[in-house]
Amino acid sequence: MHLVIPYASAMDPQARAVLADLQLPALDRALADLGAGPRFGGDEYSPALPQERLLAALAGLPEESPPPLAAWALGASAGSQVWARLTPLHCDVGSDQVTALDPEALGLDAASSQALLFEALAPLFPEEEGWALMHQAAGQWFISHERLQGLETASLDRVIHRNVDAWLPEPRQLLRLQMEAQMTLHGHPLNTAREQAGLRPINSVWIWGCGSAADHALPADIELDEQLRTPWIAGDWTAWAEAWRLLDARRIAPLLPALAAGTATLSLAGERQALTLRPQPRSWTQRLWQQLRPTHGQAARLLESL
Repeated sequence: MHLVIPYASAMDPQARAVLADLQLPALDRALADLGAGPRFGGDEYSPALPQERLLAALAGLPEESPPPLAAWALGASAGSQVWARLTPLHCDVGSDQVTALDPEALGLDAASSQALLFEALAPLFPEEEGWALMHQAAGQWFISHERLQGLETASLDRVIHRNVDAWLPEPRQLLRLQMEAQMTLHGHPLNTAREQAGLRPINSVWIWGCGSAADHALPADIELDEQLRTPWIAGDWTAWAEAWRLLDARRIAPLLPALAAGTATLSLAGERQALTLRPQPRSWTQRLWQQLRPTHGQAARLLESL
């Protein structure tokens, strides 16, 4: 089993302050037996999140190839087609920037979600031109076309609660589609009904996760634990620290014997980089020193580097 824990660190100064005092005894203990392997990702401005770059490497994709996140999310139903995620958004237009709000706060039900995709936006993706649409659940939209292959876009979690302008897609066709979707949604009767019901209008979309997963499926033993995501996205660092303590006690602590034996693997991903912890060959003097060396605080120092 390969446990991957994303959202394990953040660049926010408040997150750094919380992390400095965070007690993670199981992860500290794991680091007494394990060493850090190669790192994946770049910096906090990279379009793909570090865990996505790690998953791409585990799936055998070439370095820096955009991770096919949409196809992975669809699983077997993706086939060999090229997919992208099309996420409905409400963007708050301020005096100096446009901020994407969390899509999970939109209160989008299945019926209105399907209507927005198949009635409002479908004309932008004509079937006769090779487009396909899929509705998986409320707010979970997917589009397919061969022209999406290889296009790099910023992952949704790079955008939420941030200035959209910094993350707009560079491929012109995607930027054009996004602008056309915004024009289509502006003043649409479905949005008028939402506003009358006291809900925010869907005034934009985010296109991301382009690619085909053909010959690049994720390993079957991967377990992606996203318990830290909700407080990380919200910037609630007190809740994030509490979630980390629970994760340390309930997921990492029971895994310690298997990690030390090399029968389980642990990967951690922050805002900039991801790494995998692996058993390290050590001499008897190194093992003795490791046993005598205090383990407290090792986890926090490692997480700060991510």
